[in-house]
Amino acid sequence: MRTVAIIVAAGKGTRIDNKVLKQFIEIAGKPVVVHTLEKFELCSSVDEMLLVVPEDYLSYSMEMVNKFNFKKINKIIPGGEKRQDSVYKGLLAIPHNTKIVMIHDGVRALVKVSRITESIKLCRECSAVILAVPVKETVKRVEDFSVITTLNRERLWSVQTPQTFDYKLILDAYKKAKEDEFVGTDSSSLVERLGIEVKVIEGDYDNIKITTKEDLLFAQEILKDERL
Repeated sequence: MRTVAIIVAAGKGTRIDNKVLKQFIEIAGKPVVVHTLEKFELCSSVDEMLLVVPEDYLSYSMEMVNKFNFKKINKIIPGGEKRQDSVYKGLLAIPHNTKIVMIHDGVRALVKVSRITESIKLCRECSAVILAVPVKETVKRVEDFSVITTLNRERLWSVQTPQTFDYKLILDAYKKAKEDEFVGTDSSSLVERLGIEVKVIEGDYDNIKITTKEDLLFAQEILKDERL
């Protein structure tokens, strides 16, 4: 069962630094996305990786991949206007003999290799798997700065990546979304609207999406410990 990981690092957000995109900011001696790629490179269940980056970072990304000697990256492609477009371009670019595809945020550098392996193993038995963690805080529905209702926290989970799917299923889900002009909040939502069951693996609270300076400091400490 050929497994391909699509690492989506095409975002243009510069919330952390006005000069460097967050996926290319260095922490613990390497760009954030390099730490992310290393996790999938280390996972023996992943056969190949495809990296999606901003078009004006293609040359830089190729140099980066060569510098850090990644063996599993066979393609680097430019992203689309939105994340959903970038993922779809990635799905169309991977080998047609792919059985399982993982979709992962390039700035989730703290994902554990064991979670990647666990996701692939479960996806071989079903067709759609996501990582998520139970919500810790009380969550309220708010409109115009007024509380409408308090939601049942026991039934709420915060979704992470990687999200892992049967390749044909997720490709069909993206094609259908494009036809219907539907934009989902994540890849799983495109599968859910087809009536397909999505299984959940409990992830780790430190598998954060690095977005702020505080996230960078937190990630740096975790990565420092991993190297000890």
